[in-house]
Amino acid sequence: MPQRHVVQMSTSHASYSICVLGAEVFLDTRRCTPRGAISFDVHATSAVTIHIIHSPMTKPMINSRWPLDPDIEIVVIIDVASKTINDNKVKISYYGQEDNELSVAWLYLTCVEISLDVDLNRNGRVKSRGKEKDTWTWGPNGQGAVLLVNCDRDSLGMGGPDSGQVDIRTTADLQDMSIMLLRTQGPSSIFAEYQVVLHIPESDADKVRVFHAIGSDSHPHYKPVLGPDKLSYVLDHVGSGENIFYVEGLAFPDVGFSGLVSCSASLLDIPHQNLPGTPIFTDTVVFRVAPWIMMPNTQPPMEVFVCSIQRGPGSNEVFLEGLKVLLRKANCKLTICSEVETRSDRWIQDELEFGYVEAPHKTFPVVFDSPRNRGLKDFAFKKILGPDFGYITREPPRKEITSLDSFGNLDVSPPVTVQGKEYPLGRILIGSSLPW
Repeated sequence: MPQRHVVQMSTSHASYSICVLGAEVFLDTRRCTPRGAISFDVHATSAVTIHIIHSPMTKPMINSRWPLDPDIEIVVIIDVASKTINDNKVKISYYGQEDNELSVAWLYLTCVEISLDVDLNRNGRVKSRGKEKDTWTWGPNGQGAVLLVNCDRDSLGMGGPDSGQVDIRTTADLQDMSIMLLRTQGPSSIFAEYQVVLHIPESDADKVRVFHAIGSDSHPHYKPVLGPDKLSYVLDHVGSGENIFYVEGLAFPDVGFSGLVSCSASLLDIPHQNLPGTPIFTDTVVFRVAPWIMMPNTQPPMEVFVCSIQRGPGSNEVFLEGLKVLLRKANCKLTICSEVETRSDRWIQDELEFGYVEAPHKTFPVVFDSPRNRGLKDFAFKKILGPDFGYITREPPRKEITSLDSFGNLDVSPPVTVQGKEYPLGRILIGSSLPW
Protein backbone atom coordinates (compact mmCIF):
# COMPACT_ATOMS: atom_id res chain seq x y z
CA MET A 1 0.00 0.00 0.00
CA PRO A 2 1.52 3.40 -1.00
CA GLN A 3 2.58 5.83 1.69
CA ARG A 4 -0.19 8.34 2.49
CA HIS A 5 1.20 11.87 2.83
CA VAL A 6 -0.97 13.88 5.27
CA VAL A 7 -0.42 17.56 6.10
CA GLN A 8 -1.97 19.06 9.24
CA MET A 9 -3.75 22.38 8.51
CA SER A 10 -4.14 25.25 10.97
CA THR A 11 -6.08 28.53 11.10
CA SER A 12 -3.72 30.04 13.69
CA HIS A 13 -0.59 29.92 11.50
CA ALA A 14 0.45 29.00 7.98
CA SER A 15 1.52 25.41 7.28
CA TYR A 16 4.55 24.50 5.17
CA SER A 17 5.34 21.18 3.52
CA ILE A 18 7.11 19.43 0.69
CA CYS A 19 5.34 17.25 -1.86
CA VAL A 20 6.39 15.05 -4.76
CA LEU A 21 5.45 15.61 -8.38
CA GLY A 22 2.19 13.82 -9.19
CA ALA A 23 1.75 12.39 -5.67
CA GLU A 24 -1.37 12.96 -3.58
CA VAL A 25 -1.24 15.18 -0.49
CA PHE A 26 -4.13 14.76 1.96
CA LEU A 27 -5.06 17.85 3.97
CA ASP A 28 -6.10 17.14 7.55
CA THR A 29 -8.61 19.87 8.47
CA ARG A 30 -10.32 18.14 11.39
CA ARG A 31 -8.49 20.01 14.14
CA CYS A 32 -8.59 23.47 12.58
CA THR A 33 -12.32 23.77 11.83
CA PRO A 34 -13.56 26.88 13.69
CA ARG A 35 -16.58 26.76 15.98
CA GLY A 36 -19.77 27.70 14.16
CA ALA A 37 -18.47 26.82 10.68
CA ILE A 38 -20.91 24.98 8.42
CA SER A 39 -19.13 25.11 5.02
CA PHE A 40 -15.77 25.66 3.34
CA ASP A 41 -14.16 26.24 -0.02
CA VAL A 42 -10.65 25.63 -1.36
CA HIS A 43 -8.58 27.70 -3.76
CA ALA A 44 -5.00 27.27 -4.94
CA THR A 45 -2.39 28.64 -7.31
CA SER A 46 -2.43 27.46 -10.93
CA ALA A 47 -0.04 24.49 -10.61
CA VAL A 48 -2.16 22.85 -7.89
CA THR A 49 -5.03 20.49 -8.73
CA ILE A 50 -7.67 20.09 -6.01
CA HIS A 51 -9.77 16.96 -5.53
CA ILE A 52 -12.68 16.76 -3.07
CA ILE A 53 -13.33 13.14 -2.11
CA HIS A 54 -16.88 12.68 -0.85
CA SER A 55 -19.75 10.20 -0.67
CA PRO A 56 -22.30 10.11 -3.52
CA MET A 57 -24.88 11.65 -1.15
CA THR A 58 -22.77 14.75 -0.44
CA LYS A 59 -23.14 17.57 -2.97
CA PRO A 60 -21.68 21.09 -3.13
CA MET A 61 -23.97 23.87 -1.90
CA ILE A 62 -25.62 26.48 -4.11
CA ASN A 63 -22.69 28.86 -3.65
CA SER A 64 -20.24 26.08 -4.69
CA ARG A 65 -19.00 25.67 -1.14
CA TRP A 66 -18.83 22.28 0.51
CA PRO A 67 -20.68 21.34 3.69
CA LEU A 68 -18.50 20.29 6.63
CA ASP A 69 -19.23 16.61 6.21
CA PRO A 70 -16.84 14.49 8.33
CA ASP A 71 -16.40 12.05 5.43
CA ILE A 72 -15.08 14.70 3.02
CA GLU A 73 -11.33 14.62 2.22
CA ILE A 74 -9.29 17.30 0.47
CA VAL A 75 -6.50 16.06 -1.79
CA VAL A 76 -4.08 18.23 -3.77
CA ILE A 77 -1.69 17.20 -6.57
CA ILE A 78 1.04 19.29 -8.24
CA ASP A 79 2.37 18.38 -11.69
CA VAL A 80 5.15 20.97 -12.02
CA ALA A 81 8.31 20.94 -9.93
CA SER A 82 8.89 24.12 -7.91
CA LYS A 83 11.44 26.67 -9.04
CA THR A 84 11.48 28.39 -5.66
CA ILE A 85 10.57 27.32 -2.14
CA ASN A 86 6.89 27.70 -1.13
CA ASP A 87 5.78 28.81 -4.61
CA ASN A 88 2.49 26.86 -4.41
CA LYS A 89 -0.33 28.03 -2.13
CA VAL A 90 -3.57 26.42 -0.94
CA LYS A 91 -6.23 28.43 0.88
CA ILE A 92 -9.13 26.89 2.81
CA SER A 93 -11.84 29.34 3.89
CA TYR A 94 -14.47 28.48 6.54
CA TYR A 95 -17.94 30.04 6.58
CA GLY A 96 -20.62 30.34 9.24
CA GLN A 97 -24.43 30.39 9.26
CA GLU A 98 -24.56 34.01 8.09
CA ASP A 99 -22.38 33.23 5.09
CA ASN A 100 -19.51 35.14 6.68
CA GLU A 101 -15.87 34.02 6.48
CA LEU A 102 -14.86 32.87 9.97
CA SER A 103 -11.21 31.96 9.40
CA VAL A 104 -8.64 30.85 6.81
CA ALA A 105 -6.03 28.06 6.73
CA TRP A 106 -3.01 28.57 4.47
CA LEU A 107 -0.66 25.90 3.13
CA TYR A 108 2.60 26.62 1.29
CA LEU A 109 3.91 23.70 -0.76
CA THR A 110 7.27 23.09 -2.42
CA CYS A 111 7.03 20.43 -5.13
CA VAL A 112 10.02 18.22 -5.98
CA GLU A 113 10.40 15.42 -8.48
CA ILE A 114 11.70 12.03 -7.34
CA SER A 115 11.52 9.23 -9.88
CA LEU A 116 13.34 5.88 -9.82
CA ASP A 117 13.42 4.65 -13.42
CA VAL A 118 14.47 1.46 -15.22
CA ASP A 119 14.00 -0.17 -18.63
CA LEU A 120 10.31 -0.64 -17.91
CA ASN A 121 9.26 -1.53 -21.47
CA ARG A 122 12.21 -3.88 -22.06
CA ASN A 123 13.34 -2.00 -25.18
CA GLY A 124 16.84 -1.12 -23.99
CA ARG A 125 15.92 2.43 -22.88
CA VAL A 126 15.19 3.77 -19.41
CA LYS A 127 11.73 5.29 -19.41
CA SER A 128 11.09 8.43 -17.38
CA ARG A 129 8.22 8.53 -14.87
CA GLY A 130 6.66 5.23 -15.87
CA LYS A 131 3.47 3.93 -14.30
CA GLU A 132 3.07 0.85 -12.08
CA LYS A 133 6.82 0.34 -11.84
CA ASP A 134 6.36 -1.93 -8.83
CA THR A 135 4.72 -4.66 -10.94
CA TRP A 136 6.25 -7.13 -13.43
CA THR A 137 4.26 -8.86 -16.16
CA TRP A 138 5.19 -11.46 -18.77
CA GLY A 139 4.74 -11.33 -22.52
CA PRO A 140 5.51 -9.03 -25.45
CA ASN A 141 3.15 -6.41 -24.04
CA GLY A 142 4.31 -6.88 -20.46
CA GLN A 143 6.42 -4.49 -18.46
CA GLY A 144 9.23 -4.62 -15.92
CA ALA A 145 13.02 -4.54 -16.14
CA VAL A 146 15.23 -7.60 -16.63
CA LEU A 147 18.37 -8.26 -14.59
CA LEU A 148 21.28 -10.51 -15.53
CA VAL A 149 23.28 -12.59 -13.09
CA ASN A 150 26.79 -11.21 -13.56
CA CYS A 151 28.30 -14.69 -13.82
CA ASP A 152 30.99 -14.11 -16.45
CA ARG A 153 34.54 -12.93 -15.73
CA ASP A 154 35.43 -9.68 -17.48
CA SER A 155 38.29 -8.95 -15.06
CA LEU A 156 41.05 -11.31 -16.11
CA GLY A 157 43.09 -12.71 -13.26
CA MET A 158 40.17 -12.71 -10.83
CA GLY A 159 39.31 -15.94 -9.06
CA GLY A 160 35.66 -16.42 -9.99
CA PRO A 161 32.65 -14.80 -11.65
CA ASP A 162 32.32 -11.02 -11.47
CA SER A 163 29.30 -11.30 -9.18
CA GLY A 164 31.64 -12.55 -6.46
CA GLN A 165 33.51 -9.23 -6.47
CA VAL A 166 32.28 -6.26 -4.43
CA ASP A 167 33.76 -3.72 -6.84
CA ILE A 168 33.95 -3.03 -10.56
CA ARG A 169 37.37 -3.63 -12.08
CA THR A 170 36.57 -2.90 -15.73
CA THR A 171 33.91 -0.91 -17.58
CA ALA A 172 33.11 -4.04 -19.61
CA ASP A 173 31.51 -5.32 -16.41
CA LEU A 174 28.90 -2.55 -16.62
CA GLN A 175 27.46 -4.08 -19.81
CA ASP A 176 26.30 -7.09 -17.77
CA MET A 177 24.29 -4.86 -15.43
CA SER A 178 20.99 -2.99 -15.76
CA ILE A 179 20.87 0.79 -15.51
CA MET A 180 18.66 2.45 -12.90
CA LEU A 181 18.25 6.23 -12.81
CA LEU A 182 17.17 8.35 -9.87
CA ARG A 183 15.84 11.62 -11.25
CA THR A 184 15.39 14.56 -8.86
CA GLN A 185 14.28 18.13 -9.52
CA GLY A 186 13.46 21.07 -7.30
CA PRO A 187 15.13 23.81 -5.25
CA SER A 188 18.48 22.52 -3.96
CA SER A 189 18.00 24.13 -0.56
CA ILE A 190 14.83 22.12 0.12
CA PHE A 191 16.68 18.81 -0.31
CA ALA A 192 19.08 19.87 2.46
CA GLU A 193 16.19 19.57 4.91
CA TYR A 194 15.13 16.07 3.83
CA GLN A 195 16.81 12.75 3.06
CA VAL A 196 16.62 10.74 -0.15
CA VAL A 197 17.31 7.08 0.64
CA LEU A 198 17.78 4.13 -1.71
CA HIS A 199 16.87 0.77 -0.15
CA ILE A 200 16.15 -2.91 -0.82
CA PRO A 201 14.22 -5.53 1.20
CA GLU A 202 16.26 -7.79 3.44
CA SER A 203 14.92 -10.81 1.52
CA ASP A 204 16.56 -9.50 -1.69
CA ALA A 205 19.91 -8.51 -0.18
CA ASP A 206 21.74 -11.68 -1.24
CA LYS A 207 20.27 -11.62 -4.75
CA VAL A 208 21.18 -8.13 -6.00
CA ARG A 209 23.97 -5.55 -5.75
CA VAL A 210 23.75 -1.86 -6.69
CA PHE A 211 26.62 0.47 -7.66
CA HIS A 212 26.42 4.27 -7.68
CA ALA A 213 28.28 6.05 -10.50
CA ILE A 214 30.11 8.94 -8.84
CA GLY A 215 32.51 11.50 -10.31
CA SER A 216 32.94 12.91 -13.80
CA ASP A 217 32.34 11.07 -17.05
CA SER A 218 36.09 10.98 -17.69
CA HIS A 219 36.96 9.68 -14.20
CA PRO A 220 33.95 7.74 -12.90
CA HIS A 221 33.96 5.74 -9.69
CA TYR A 222 31.45 2.98 -9.02
CA LYS A 223 30.61 2.78 -5.35
CA PRO A 224 28.86 -0.38 -4.06
CA VAL A 225 25.89 0.98 -2.10
CA LEU A 226 23.36 -1.86 -1.75
CA GLY A 227 23.74 -5.61 -1.51
CA PRO A 228 24.35 -8.49 0.90
CA ASP A 229 25.96 -6.25 3.52
CA LYS A 230 23.91 -3.06 3.08
CA LEU A 231 20.14 -2.53 2.84
CA SER A 232 19.98 1.28 2.53
CA TYR A 233 21.99 4.17 1.13
CA VAL A 234 21.52 7.87 1.91
CA LEU A 235 22.33 10.13 -1.04
CA ASP A 236 24.49 13.18 -0.41
CA HIS A 237 24.12 16.56 -2.12
CA VAL A 238 20.82 15.85 -3.84
CA GLY A 239 19.73 18.49 -6.34
CA SER A 240 18.18 18.72 -9.79
CA GLY A 241 19.65 16.05 -12.05
CA GLU A 242 20.22 12.32 -12.44
CA ASN A 243 22.00 9.78 -10.29
CA ILE A 244 23.09 6.71 -12.29
CA PHE A 245 23.10 3.28 -10.68
CA TYR A 246 24.18 -0.09 -12.07
CA VAL A 247 22.30 -3.16 -10.81
CA GLU A 248 23.67 -6.71 -11.03
CA GLY A 249 22.02 -9.99 -10.23
CA LEU A 250 23.72 -12.35 -7.80
CA ALA A 251 21.40 -15.39 -7.88
CA PHE A 252 19.47 -17.24 -10.56
CA PRO A 253 15.77 -18.01 -10.14
CA ASP A 254 15.63 -21.31 -8.31
CA VAL A 255 13.71 -23.25 -5.70
CA GLY A 256 12.54 -20.67 -3.18
CA PHE A 257 13.38 -17.68 -5.42
CA SER A 258 10.93 -16.53 -8.10
CA GLY A 259 13.47 -14.17 -9.65
CA LEU A 260 11.71 -10.96 -8.59
CA VAL A 261 13.73 -8.31 -6.73
CA SER A 262 12.82 -4.71 -5.91
CA CYS A 263 14.58 -1.45 -5.18
CA SER A 264 13.02 1.73 -3.74
CA ALA A 265 13.82 5.41 -3.34
CA SER A 266 12.19 7.23 -0.42
CA LEU A 267 11.94 10.87 0.58
CA LEU A 268 12.22 11.13 4.37
CA ASP A 269 11.30 13.96 6.69
CA ILE A 270 13.96 14.12 9.42
CA PRO A 271 12.42 15.87 12.46
CA HIS A 272 15.58 15.83 14.58
CA GLN A 273 19.06 14.40 14.35
CA ASN A 274 19.53 10.81 15.53
CA LEU A 275 15.82 10.11 15.02
CA PRO A 276 14.40 7.90 12.26
CA GLY A 277 12.85 9.76 9.36
CA THR A 278 9.20 9.65 8.34
CA PRO A 279 8.59 8.52 4.74
CA ILE A 280 6.80 11.16 2.69
CA PHE A 281 7.04 9.36 -0.64
CA THR A 282 8.42 6.06 -1.95
CA ASP A 283 9.01 5.03 -5.55
CA THR A 284 9.66 1.31 -6.19
CA VAL A 285 10.89 -0.57 -9.25
CA VAL A 286 10.86 -4.34 -9.77
CA PHE A 287 13.36 -6.44 -11.73
CA ARG A 288 13.10 -10.05 -12.77
CA VAL A 289 16.39 -11.93 -12.83
CA ALA A 290 16.79 -13.63 -16.22
CA PRO A 291 16.88 -17.44 -15.89
CA TRP A 292 19.51 -19.73 -17.30
CA ILE A 293 18.07 -20.94 -20.63
CA MET A 294 19.11 -24.32 -21.98
CA MET A 295 19.65 -24.69 -25.74
CA PRO A 296 18.32 -27.67 -27.73
CA ASN A 297 20.76 -29.58 -29.90
CA THR A 298 18.68 -28.69 -32.95
CA GLN A 299 20.24 -25.20 -32.92
CA PRO A 300 23.08 -24.54 -35.41
CA PRO A 301 26.39 -25.27 -33.64
CA MET A 302 28.84 -22.44 -32.93
CA GLU A 303 31.55 -24.31 -31.05
CA VAL A 304 32.07 -27.97 -30.19
CA PHE A 305 34.07 -29.11 -27.15
CA VAL A 306 35.53 -32.62 -27.24
CA CYS A 307 38.04 -34.52 -25.12
CA SER A 308 41.19 -35.99 -26.60
CA ILE A 309 42.14 -39.46 -25.36
CA GLN A 310 45.40 -40.66 -26.87
CA ARG A 311 46.69 -43.24 -24.41
CA GLY A 312 45.44 -46.77 -23.97
CA PRO A 313 42.98 -48.89 -25.90
CA GLY A 314 40.28 -46.22 -25.62
CA SER A 315 42.06 -43.73 -27.90
CA ASN A 316 39.65 -41.54 -29.92
CA GLU A 317 42.12 -40.14 -32.50
CA VAL A 318 40.14 -41.58 -35.43
CA PHE A 319 36.95 -40.06 -34.07
CA LEU A 320 38.63 -36.64 -33.71
CA GLU A 321 39.90 -36.67 -37.29
CA GLY A 322 36.42 -37.39 -38.59
CA LEU A 323 34.95 -34.69 -36.34
CA LYS A 324 37.42 -32.10 -37.68
CA VAL A 325 36.31 -32.81 -41.26
CA LEU A 326 32.65 -32.55 -40.33
CA LEU A 327 33.03 -29.25 -38.43
CA ARG A 328 35.03 -27.66 -41.24
CA LYS A 329 32.05 -28.33 -43.49
CA ALA A 330 29.74 -26.83 -40.82
CA ASN A 331 32.06 -23.82 -40.43
CA CYS A 332 32.04 -24.47 -36.69
CA LYS A 333 34.82 -23.89 -34.18
CA LEU A 334 36.34 -27.00 -32.58
CA THR A 335 37.93 -26.93 -29.12
CA ILE A 336 39.87 -30.08 -28.25
CA CYS A 337 40.46 -30.55 -24.54
CA SER A 338 43.79 -32.23 -23.85
CA GLU A 339 44.13 -35.35 -21.76
CA VAL A 340 46.04 -33.33 -19.18
CA GLU A 341 43.22 -30.80 -18.87
CA THR A 342 40.54 -33.45 -18.57
CA ARG A 343 42.58 -35.90 -16.45
CA SER A 344 41.57 -38.62 -18.93
CA ASP A 345 37.84 -37.99 -18.38
CA ARG A 346 36.25 -38.32 -21.82
CA TRP A 347 32.59 -37.85 -20.82
CA ILE A 348 32.34 -34.11 -21.33
CA GLN A 349 28.60 -34.19 -22.01
CA ASP A 350 28.13 -35.55 -18.51
CA GLU A 351 30.08 -32.64 -17.05
CA LEU A 352 28.84 -29.62 -19.04
CA GLU A 353 25.62 -28.20 -20.41
CA PHE A 354 25.54 -24.98 -22.41
CA GLY A 355 22.87 -22.31 -22.19
CA TYR A 356 22.60 -18.55 -22.12
CA VAL A 357 21.10 -15.56 -20.33
CA GLU A 358 19.34 -12.73 -22.12
CA ALA A 359 18.19 -9.21 -21.35
CA PRO A 360 17.20 -6.41 -23.77
CA HIS A 361 20.68 -4.89 -23.48
CA LYS A 362 22.88 -8.00 -23.39
CA THR A 363 23.02 -11.73 -24.11
CA PHE A 364 25.89 -14.09 -23.36
CA PRO A 365 26.44 -17.88 -23.09
CA VAL A 366 26.65 -19.60 -19.71
CA VAL A 367 28.12 -23.04 -19.07
CA PHE A 368 26.36 -25.14 -16.44
CA ASP A 369 28.83 -27.35 -14.55
CA SER A 370 27.32 -30.58 -13.21
CA PRO A 371 28.07 -31.91 -9.72
CA ARG A 372 29.49 -35.23 -11.00
CA ASN A 373 32.99 -33.80 -10.36
CA ARG A 374 35.28 -36.40 -11.90
CA GLY A 375 38.29 -35.70 -14.10
CA LEU A 376 36.58 -32.72 -15.79
CA LYS A 377 35.62 -31.19 -12.44
CA ASP A 378 37.53 -27.91 -12.88
CA PHE A 379 37.54 -27.67 -16.68
CA ALA A 380 34.56 -25.32 -17.14
CA PHE A 381 35.68 -23.00 -14.34
CA LYS A 382 39.29 -22.80 -15.50
CA LYS A 383 38.93 -22.97 -19.28
CA ILE A 384 35.47 -21.65 -20.24
CA LEU A 385 34.57 -18.97 -17.68
CA GLY A 386 35.79 -15.64 -19.07
CA PRO A 387 34.72 -12.36 -20.69
CA ASP A 388 31.09 -12.67 -21.83
CA PHE A 389 31.05 -16.38 -21.02
CA GLY A 390 29.32 -17.14 -17.75
CA TYR A 391 29.54 -20.05 -15.34
CA ILE A 392 27.05 -21.67 -12.98
CA THR A 393 27.05 -24.84 -10.93
CA ARG A 394 24.78 -26.53 -8.41
CA GLU A 395 25.31 -29.13 -5.73
CA PRO A 396 22.53 -31.61 -4.92
CA PRO A 397 20.75 -31.20 -1.57
CA ARG A 398 21.92 -34.68 -0.59
CA LYS A 399 25.61 -35.39 -0.19
CA GLU A 400 25.97 -38.43 -2.45
CA ILE A 401 26.37 -38.00 -6.22
CA THR A 402 24.81 -40.57 -8.56
CA SER A 403 24.85 -41.10 -12.31
CA LEU A 404 21.52 -39.27 -12.48
CA ASP A 405 23.39 -36.07 -11.53
CA SER A 406 25.44 -36.34 -14.73
CA PHE A 407 24.26 -34.12 -17.56
CA GLY A 408 23.90 -36.98 -19.98
CA ASN A 409 20.67 -37.24 -17.97
CA LEU A 410 19.71 -33.64 -18.81
CA ASP A 411 18.30 -32.46 -22.12
CA VAL A 412 15.81 -30.03 -23.60
CA SER A 413 13.36 -30.48 -26.41
CA PRO A 414 13.03 -28.14 -29.39
CA PRO A 415 10.14 -25.64 -29.23
CA VAL A 416 7.01 -27.69 -28.71
CA THR A 417 3.25 -27.37 -28.14
CA VAL A 418 1.72 -29.74 -25.57
CA GLN A 419 -2.07 -29.98 -25.13
CA GLY A 420 -2.46 -26.53 -26.72
CA LYS A 421 0.19 -24.83 -24.56
CA GLU A 422 3.25 -23.44 -26.32
CA TYR A 423 6.76 -23.92 -24.97
CA PRO A 424 8.84 -21.64 -27.23
CA LEU A 425 12.07 -22.55 -25.40
CA GLY A 426 11.26 -26.27 -25.28
CA ARG A 427 10.84 -28.41 -22.19
CA ILE A 428 13.71 -29.59 -20.02
CA LEU A 429 13.90 -33.38 -19.63
CA ILE A 430 15.60 -35.06 -16.67
CA GLY A 431 15.54 -38.75 -15.83
CA SER A 432 14.54 -40.30 -12.52
CA SER A 433 15.30 -43.56 -10.77
CA LEU A 434 11.60 -43.89 -9.97
CA PRO A 435 9.28 -45.59 -12.48
CA TRP A 436 7.10 -42.52 -12.94
